[in-house]
Amino acid sequence: MLPATHPPAAPHASDRASRHRPLIGVSPRLLREVPPPLGFRGKTLQYLEQSVAHWVMEAGALAVMIPTIETGGMLRRGDLSSHDMAAALDGLLLQGGADVDPVLYSEPQRATRGPLNPARDRFERDLILAFAAAGKPVLGICRGMQLINVAFGGSLYQDLVSDGATNVEHVDDAGYDRHLHPLRIEPGGVLASLYGDIVAGTVNSIHHQGVRRLAEGFVVEARAPDGVVEAIRSTRHDFLLGTQWHPEFHAPDDPAGLLPTAPLLAALVEAALRARG
Repeated sequence: MLPATHPPAAPHASDRASRHRPLIGVSPRLLREVPPPLGFRGKTLQYLEQSVAHWVMEAGALAVMIPTIETGGMLRRGDLSSHDMAAALDGLLLQGGADVDPVLYSEPQRATRGPLNPARDRFERDLILAFAAAGKPVLGICRGMQLINVAFGGSLYQDLVSDGATNVEHVDDAGYDRHLHPLRIEPGGVLASLYGDIVAGTVNSIHHQGVRRLAEGFVVEARAPDGVVEAIRSTRHDFLLGTQWHPEFHAPDDPAGLLPTAPLLAALVEAALRARG
């Protein structure tokens, strides 16, 4: 006698909600020289900074780390590509990190700081182009903004001060995310529409590189008082935007009165939902 069968249980409300949450892919940072106390001797770690993932999830999206894909690496599946990632996910967020290798904008290394990571540069550039081609939203933070500019043909100041862009340091190792400066939002842009009456604000500053030659098809959305570019946007895509500051470090109750980041995050999630639809 066959066992009795029962109809499948109706999906729980939380399961239904999860299916409608946009999936935001976050490209990882890479750690090749792992401190001995952590173990993993001779291995490379890929990781997300906690505040990045938590910031994405504040808006009800699901943060998904995108493992790197590199020809000749440990990955056995040779048919996976950045286009597969763009097809499976609803949006892309690029974290901050190491300087962008000047070879990507056809310059010799002259004024970079710290170790470069060409493999990460190439992987994230491919992700940017794949998500943009798929009509999926892309938000680049700090290094991520710089790489967006480079991916579409722009260039960078390898060092803002030594390259003559400004005489104001935009990075302070001791202050880190508490190193702040004013911000001016350009009128008529997306940021201006998101923030309404807010035409100026305060943001953190953790970078020594910056946009030099703006990529074709992009506009400046915000600047620091010394003219350094603080946000850029593509005019040819629904949502392809970069901020030089770190919005994930701006707490809503911050006593310094930093620029609120909820409007920017909501715009990213809304763009991801449009792309899914």
